[in-house]
Amino acid sequence: MRVLADYAAELGRARPRKLAPTTIGRKLAAVRAFLRHALGPERVPDASFAPRRPRRLPDAPRPEEVDGELAALDGSSPLAVRNRALVELVYSAGLRSQEAVDLDLADVDFEQELVHVRGKGDKERVVPLGEEASHRVAVYLRQARPELARGAENALFLSTRGRRLDTSTLRRLLPHPHRLRHAFATHLLEGGADLRTIQELLGHSSLSTTQMYSHVDAARLRRVYDKAHPRS
Repeated sequence: MRVLADYAAELGRARPRKLAPTTIGRKLAAVRAFLRHALGPERVPDASFAPRRPRRLPDAPRPEEVDGELAALDGSSPLAVRNRALVELVYSAGLRSQEAVDLDLADVDFEQELVHVRGKGDKERVVPLGEEASHRVAVYLRQARPELARGAENALFLSTRGRRLDTSTLRRLLPHPHRLRHAFATHLLEGGADLRTIQELLGHSSLSTTQMYSHVDAARLRRVYDKAHPRS
């Protein structure tokens, strides 16, 4: 309906205080509901005229924050050793919570320094096993996992009952474990990795998903430019 399109355009025009996309969407929804009630649903289109909301990059902790979160998990008990290894691996490999608890013993290749990950849609990928994560997982396998095992469970990370962990355990350790995945991507980009590599490591099916990190890459490029270019 033309009136909705015109109203959406008016809301989106520059003004002393520009309206946020969410505010425009709410206003359009209210008008649409009124028109559907007054004119009937068949006369009011379902098409959305609201502007697309910008994709926001989730807040990623700085490296020193991650170090603090990991250090807080230190301990000598089997559970403390397991928890440190689990969280270290999530950050080191950029794993989703479900991917981490789905790991089997055979998925960690210490010789090749790789982790075989089963992601969304059963898509498999291989990610490097960082030095610190390798050390922590090895300590867990040697010292803690035998204390937790109750039979021939193939899961890498075990619960106190000797069963495969579920994602709730990770959420108890970290309220927002997905932040570590974003930290993984952000810190790699800041270190010089390109978006295509990040896409492969995160297991994103489309580069467009990974491009929400592009502003991080742009900031790094700007720093390099300012430092190196004679006309910066």
